[in-house]
Amino acid sequence: MVDYDIIIVGAGVVGSSIARELSRYDARVCVLEKCTDVCEGTSKANSAIVHAGFDAVPGTLKAALNAAGNKAMDRIAEELAVPFKRCGAFVVSLHEEDLPKLRELKERGIQNGITGLEILGREEALKLEPNLSDDVYAALHAPSSGIICPFELTLGFAENAKQNGVDFVFQSGVTAITKTAGGYNVETERHAYSCRALINAAGVYSDIIHNMVCENKIEIIARRGEYILLDKTAGDHVSRTIFQLPGVYGKGVLVSPTVHGNLIVGPTSEDIDDKEATKTTRDALADIVKKSAFGVKNVPLRQAITSFSGLRAHSPTDDFIIGESAPFFFDAAAIESPGLSAVPAIGERIAEMVKEKFSLAKNERFNPLRPMRVHVSELPVPQRRELIEKNGAYGSIVCRCEQISEGEIRDAINGIIGATTLDGVKRRTRAGMGRCQSGFCSPRVMMLLAESLGTDLTGTRKNSPSSLIVYEKTREDT
Repeated sequence: MVDYDIIIVGAGVVGSSIARELSRYDARVCVLEKCTDVCEGTSKANSAIVHAGFDAVPGTLKAALNAAGNKAMDRIAEELAVPFKRCGAFVVSLHEEDLPKLRELKERGIQNGITGLEILGREEALKLEPNLSDDVYAALHAPSSGIICPFELTLGFAENAKQNGVDFVFQSGVTAITKTAGGYNVETERHAYSCRALINAAGVYSDIIHNMVCENKIEIIARRGEYILLDKTAGDHVSRTIFQLPGVYGKGVLVSPTVHGNLIVGPTSEDIDDKEATKTTRDALADIVKKSAFGVKNVPLRQAITSFSGLRAHSPTDDFIIGESAPFFFDAAAIESPGLSAVPAIGERIAEMVKEKFSLAKNERFNPLRPMRVHVSELPVPQRRELIEKNGAYGSIVCRCEQISEGEIRDAINGIIGATTLDGVKRRTRAGMGRCQSGFCSPRVMMLLAESLGTDLTGTRKNSPSSLIVYEKTREDT
């Protein structure tokens, strides 16, 4: 049995943020993840928006932690070398009779401590965003809203945590938890562990982990949201995130630029029983197409390059579940929107609870800075030329759509937490995220993975251990 002071279940953005905050202290910390990599669940499929914080009900954890997380995001992005942009957001009203709802959102934001909120009339709004719907009546402007890369944010937290001494163990889904005199024994699919404190950050499975330990049971509903991603040629159709007035299932269909220059449209909202059902559906995508026009006109949907869906961890309480739910057992559960925005504050809050519980000393060697990744296409020409002269792999372009070099892919595979799958390389480098959706670059990425991992192509996976791409050789001389 492997012994730790603290075990975190889940290597999504929440678990990785908690791990990074706990690495500030002198403790043996381990993150257990059932998948093959960080950012395999909810964290990899969301709107990628840092919400201003005007829509959460005042007094809730969502409201407090959204506001705190938003304020911390500039520092976090700089420390972890994560792309982040405060582009602002509009909430669009189409009817005069909806104006009181818009004012209510503004007042709610003021109560939550959000500054800079203003209601714009039709002409003011159209001057800033000419592609708003012709039916726009007014818009709430939230300048502190932003967009971020959720893959890089999760990986940044995780890599910095590992730099500072945290262990990450993958393909280790928790199968049983037993309370002991000194803490907990945790059984996984591969090994057994013991710890003094256990932290639950298991996303849509956080009810399963919680209910293994706690008498007061919770329920987490998988709420599926589907999206359409458009090519970079459509990325400037709007310059801000455009929301529609919220309804019972959230903020409706949004249209937003991404930090990488694409345009994202969605999500839908559907409660489902299957916590793994991330397929997209014809009806849902058609619904996105229809509803997107309510806020933004002429969305160039013919430039769609892919569609995807993600699952949100929704609680019937409609708030985050954060705190010590049993002796030495801490929940970070039901983290749905605005969870990505709140995550810096969630990590700090849980780490502070654990620190106080165990009187943890500071880790004097803690370094908050994650090494910046090389992005060849973003370098000035002289600097790019110098890099290529030192290492020719940075001059060999593998992904033509995103201009990703062999050197960047090798860096991703050999990184602090190295990629072991095609999707792992994609999330770290964007190789395969462009217009052709890996149609041209995937064979070369697979070869680089096989070479680095010491396997042949039959050992290369898309994501999970069962996601084979090449089943067998058809010729012995290949």
